[in-house]
Amino acid sequence: MIAVIRESATTEQLDHFIAWVEAKGLRVNVSQGDDETIIGLIGDTSRIDPFLLESMDIVERVQRVSEPFKKANRKFHPEDTVIDCGRGVRIGGGHFAVIAGPCSVEGDNLLEIGRRVKAAGATLLRGGAYKPRTSPYSYQGMGERGLDLLCEARDELDMPIVTEIMDARDVQLFLDRGIDVMQIGARNSQNFTLLKEVGKTTTPVLLKRGISGTIDELLMAAEYIMSEGNENVILCERGIRTYESRTRNTFDLSAVSVLHHLSHLPVVADPSHAVGYTRYVSDMTLAATAAGADGLEIEVHNCPSEAWSDGAQALLPDQFDAVMAKVGGIRSVIAPEAV
Repeated sequence: MIAVIRESATTEQLDHFIAWVEAKGLRVNVSQGDDETIIGLIGDTSRIDPFLLESMDIVERVQRVSEPFKKANRKFHPEDTVIDCGRGVRIGGGHFAVIAGPCSVEGDNLLEIGRRVKAAGATLLRGGAYKPRTSPYSYQGMGERGLDLLCEARDELDMPIVTEIMDARDVQLFLDRGIDVMQIGARNSQNFTLLKEVGKTTTPVLLKRGISGTIDELLMAAEYIMSEGNENVILCERGIRTYESRTRNTFDLSAVSVLHHLSHLPVVADPSHAVGYTRYVSDMTLAATAAGADGLEIEVHNCPSEAWSDGAQALLPDQFDAVMAKVGGIRSVIAPEAV
């Protein structure tokens, strides 16, 4: 349930209203926009008569919210959320971000790749220090050494870093290293212990859609994080498993529009993991940009044939240069006044 507050309401009246709602055993979510203030009532709202709410002097109107996700819901927070990823990089609300780099941190080539993607327009550097792999015998990542290399690259390139966290026990390690954005991959999108643990931090979280996850399941995963207090969540469409076998996954670009309709959170698209083959990545990058994604996550490697993981879907730096020039052209058409 949400209550839209009248513009004439005073701060004292608003505080009194919130205290009254909380005394009923409900939690509140306050969203103050340019035009109106919305109070979201979270919990067993059957305890409150909506007609009683509407009779209050400061309440303009009351609206039921049927969706189970509340904090991620645009009805609770009509304006787009803008998330600060560090070092002046923002995403959402017209701020467009590009996350690029190798699938795995491998060594000194991270800096070489980082320099190229930054020069082409990338705003965040990605790389996996911990890698979830289908086979236990596949490369699992460099671990803490990989985090150190990412941090060194961040400082030299002045770029925020994005890297995947797999275990709730590693949250403090990531905090100690000052990781700018913690990524939760498709396989952990319903690891509720991990979601709750990163929710206790204030670090931005890039949350990927599950391998066969629905849009509502993605939003409920975001709700797990936000319910613990961390509202810095970035949603990521990265393709879902279907009957189609010609691509690694099926890139559900309709999810970008649907998520923007349902939620105020920024939406990033990952064409690399979606299609799984370099030859399709550039086209899907452009399609995602045209669909209105708030950002992109793209894998780039200086020698994909020797990459330690997912080389088949990585762009060469020259290919990344070319697609970024086209991304800029599309952005100039669909969002000419955007930041």
